[in-house]
Amino acid sequence: MKKIFTNAFALILSTGLFAQSMGTLTFHFTEVTQPTANCYNGNAQHDLAVWIQTSTGTFVKTRLRRVGGGTSDHLPTWATNSGGSSSNALGATCNVVGATTGATLSSWTTQNITWDGKNAAGTLMADGAYRVAVQSTWDHGSSTAATQTSYFTFTKGTTADHQTPAANVSLSAITLDWAPNGGIGINETADDAVMSIYPNPSTGIFNVELKNANTVKISNTLGAVVYEQNVEELLNTQIDLSTFANGIYFITVANEKGSSVKKVMLNK
Repeated sequence: MKKIFTNAFALILSTGLFAQSMGTLTFHFTEVTQPTANCYNGNAQHDLAVWIQTSTGTFVKTRLRRVGGGTSDHLPTWATNSGGSSSNALGATCNVVGATTGATLSSWTTQNITWDGKNAAGTLMADGAYRVAVQSTWDHGSSTAATQTSYFTFTKGTTADHQTPAANVSLSAITLDWAPNGGIGINETADDAVMSIYPNPSTGIFNVELKNANTVKISNTLGAVVYEQNVEELLNTQIDLSTFANGIYFITVANEKGSSVKKVMLNK
């Protein structure tokens, strides 16, 4: 009996059931404007897909799909990876559960993508290496000079992962952040200052749930403190950043035992 229990326990550990951290991935980028002469129909019309994969390329969840009926063959990598065929990104078998979908884009955009660490079925994924995949096509899908698929690897776990990948032919101003949830995690105790923030990104109002926090401080990317307040032991509150410039801010909560930091995106 002891041997059976030991083997079962080892199996549980190997499947990662004790390493399924909750958190939020925030992925921000601005599309690079392509020369009109290289674009579909001679204008800014283009297709775009953003999705989450495991580090080995297994599909996890679609976050964005923008494609039209006349260009449904222009996102072949995403379509195949999501369960469909390379020739039809609008096929019924393409998995778009929980994704933002719409027609072909008509202008070059800035995108703020989030992921809650779950797959399309709503199951929390095991901690480990994942990647954000982005496919953009601004001409016919068969033209390799006018399509770009980019991959950005990050680590899902109890530690924050902040990255600023270099720009490429289709994406610029790229930031990627995995932020573990403010709830008590593997490395936290009941006395630690913790928080949960939503929505993120926000147009201005952030709902903040605090536990054991004495102070709240907000800093910009230059490290300058733009807001600071003493708070109660337990507090649910709202923080209004609508008067500040769009961009990334860091919210820090602290008590005498330590602090916790989360990144938020303001996009009015």
